[in-house]
Amino acid sequence: MSETPAALREAHHADVSGGWLRPAVFGAMDGLVTNIALIAGVGGGGVSARTIVLTGTAGLVAGAISMGLGEYTSVRSANEQVAAEVAKERRELERHPEAEARELADAWVARGLPRDLATQVAEAVRRNPDEALRVHVREELGVDPDDRPSPWAAAASSFLFFSVGALVPLVTYLLGVDNLWLALGVGGVGLFAAGAIVARFTSRSWLLSGVRQLLLGAAAAAATYLIGALIGVQGGL
Repeated sequence: MSETPAALREAHHADVSGGWLRPAVFGAMDGLVTNIALIAGVGGGGVSARTIVLTGTAGLVAGAISMGLGEYTSVRSANEQVAAEVAKERRELERHPEAEARELADAWVARGLPRDLATQVAEAVRRNPDEALRVHVREELGVDPDDRPSPWAAAASSFLFFSVGALVPLVTYLLGVDNLWLALGVGGVGLFAAGAIVARFTSRSWLLSGVRQLLLGAAAAAATYLIGALIGVQGGL
């Protein structure tokens, strides 16, 4: 039995239409970088292990809530904007169907399709209002009106993965090991692993992706550590 075109596409492409992958990736990266830098900053100031755990936990909770709410608002606002544009396009198709068909044909001609064929296809599409709406929205807005990401999925994904990322540099302290450099080292391993995992979805080198993320996180941690150390010295901490 031969495979359908949809099945063939699924075999060759990753599913990037669910709206969870991007917030998951950014959530995990932000959680790691934020708490590594936060722990490095307060640790550089010479505070106690208890204060580091308290600060890191507060950063985890506050950051996860902020990321979740931000993703929900962002995705819902984008969906509402698309819905408004789709409604606008629907009205245009109802009021000026011939003009919209000519506009669609012109777009295809600009891409190299012969004028006669473009006009025939545009006229055929015009006779099916639902399909005409989908085609016009795809052509003019670059989105599929029937396949929009879920704001709840994006929010939950961002919240969960930020929490996981932010927990990594706290693990050693939660296990009773009072060593800032070990905590930062574990966080560095998490950064490298997160970068390598992202490469799995982007088909890039896992080594380069991991090293890049590690260096970016290290730069953030170094900056906050120096600031924390300066404040700690000047403040007599």
